[in-house]
Amino acid sequence: MVAKMRAQLTPDVLKAAEARGLNAHQLLTLASIIEREGVERSELPLISAVFWNRLKRDMPLQADPTVQYAVGKGRQALTRADLQVDHPFNTYRRIGLPPGPIANPGLPAIRAAAHPANANYLYFVALDDRRHQFSESLAAHNDAVARYRLARPR
Repeated sequence: MVAKMRAQLTPDVLKAAEARGLNAHQLLTLASIIEREGVERSELPLISAVFWNRLKRDMPLQADPTVQYAVGKGRQALTRADLQVDHPFNTYRRIGLPPGPIANPGLPAIRAAAHPANANYLYFVALDDRRHQFSESLAAHNDAVARYRLARPR
């Protein structure tokens, strides 16, 4: 596994990460969050852009999979209480990357972490079990969340 991971971390990927201020461990940490957030591979660079934009602004990442990891919920829905848990992996309560990876990222997620899309998005919400709606402002995000919740089967 270690040899396979090292083969994925090509000099090009590591150089791109270092140019953004990340070492290999931090790159894999970010890639693991992208891996857990994304299903549709074409969205991975957009998800990466959201997280990079948030990191640049010292905003919390607010990534549900990090909280799921922290509270041991796998892919189960989170409660408001879960989001308040004081844990190093809770990216709702802490700014920056968590201490380490939360999953084993694949090559597309690693590449997306090193090469995010050129986009100004700060938010995304799941539209279905594969796709997301991306937004640049909190108002647009809140509208997308409201539309998603209205369209969701109960």
